[in-house]
Amino acid sequence: MYLYETGIKDTSATKGFLGAQILNRDLGDDAEITLLTYWEDLDCTKSFAGEDISIAKLYPEDEKYKLNPDLHVSHYEVRENMWL
Repeated sequence: MYLYETGIKDTSATKGFLGAQILNRDLGDDAEITLLTYWEDLDCTKSFAGEDISIAKLYPEDEKYKLNPDLHVSHYEVRENMWL
């Protein structure tokens, strides 16, 4: 999977990376894919994404896969983590 070979591979090699989830929503002829990553803190996020962590990190091959990426990234603090 392209997302694993780019985003997941790069993030998992970055200090402070805690994990990731890839979410997929089937939209018929298209799909919406969301990547959630978990980090120790925002400084660790900066070491992956650069100083402005609100701008998405894109890859040169993205266009080959006809991706329509969000250019803005939102960051949240995990307040509670409950898994079944």
